[in-house]
Amino acid sequence: MISRNLSAGGSKILKRGLGGSCCPCDDGDLLLGRGVSQLATVVERASRFTVLVQLDGRDMVTVANALAAKMNLLPAELRRSLTWDRGMELARHSDVTRWTGLEVYFADPRSPWQRGTNENTNGLLRQYFPKGISMAQLTQADLDAVAAKLNTRPRKTLGFRTPATVLDEMLH
Repeated sequence: MISRNLSAGGSKILKRGLGGSCCPCDDGDLLLGRGVSQLATVVERASRFTVLVQLDGRDMVTVANALAAKMNLLPAELRRSLTWDRGMELARHSDVTRWTGLEVYFADPRSPWQRGTNENTNGLLRQYFPKGISMAQLTQADLDAVAAKLNTRPRKTLGFRTPATVLDEMLH
């Protein structure tokens, strides 16, 4: 599957709703730390379920490999589409598609609202990873623990259910 811009045929991906034909849809991004330290964030739009990916670099090979490895641990029902920003770190999106089955879309320039769920989640993550700190020492286990906290945190937008609960309802 060739990646595409949301405005060029990916409009169904912009819709959010439990049980919709286009869901689950994931939004992804890098959360940057001090120096060359970062982690990848992937958030399922309808449930707000968050997956964090430890990265040893932000080059396209490292990001594609780590993202594909982590996404392949998820059920196939959660690997339908991924919307990313326009950064070069996902230039190997065709590899991610080939390895995971995810249709990769790219947000339009200057359109952060197209990945609003991820932008909001990145803001929540700054409670755990403030700007200016290095993320180089973080392990995947550290990131999984933070994701578990977010995924078991009730959200007003989900009727005070947790992302983990909503995701479970979606899958069963």
